Amino acid sequence: MSDIEHPKSAPADRATAGPFDESEVNPVRPYVDLGGIKLVPRPELAVRLEVEESNKRVVAVALDYAGSTLQLQPFAAPRSSGLWNEIREQIVQQIEKQGGRTVASTGALGPELRAEIPAPGGQGTRIARFVGVDGPRWFLRGVISGEAAVNAEAAAKVEELFRSVVVVRGTTPMPPRDLVPLHVPGSVAGGPPTGATPTGPAAQV
Repeated sequence: MSDIEHPKSAPADRATAGPFDESEVNPVRPYVDLGGIKLVPRPELAVRLEVEESNKRVVAVALDYAGSTLQLQPFAAPRSSGLWNEIREQIVQQIEKQGGRTVASTGALGPELRAEIPAPGGQGTRIARFVGVDGPRWFLRGVISGEAAVNAEAAAKVEELFRSVVVVRGTTPMPPRDLVPLHVPGSVAGGPPTGATPTGPAAQV
């Protein structure tokens, strides 16, 4: 991690079109509360929680939508500078170590990476898009796979889903890059089904 301060990376209309800080939305609206993330319920959305087996900690939220999967992780960030510009460089290095390759591009959410990652067991490759937005004192990372990684119509739907996310950073002091705590949701009338998926070590940024 360098000591260089990077500017924030976010769509110009982030505060009004998302992803949102909890201070920017109507608190009365019914949300699926996952701790560091809140979601607007929608009937065609399935929510899975990725849980670290060693300590049962929820380390990511995976949303199945429009033939695609959007994995979300909210991280604490500095108030004045952003994380996404530096984290993209680290993702490139990690994927190259795995024998994959990446292409940098600019999409609807700003700078992103399109990656071809070797599948487990040497069974071809899988395509994923890494997106990220710096907000006030938080950074939201998304990994898009499935139809939205290759199909423009599905991509637009998943990008809209990403922008509907509300990040709940909270007031607890946290070092930049620490995962904002996530938890199993309470019941929400008409909310999406949820499940838990065991995962390996937590993805860090």
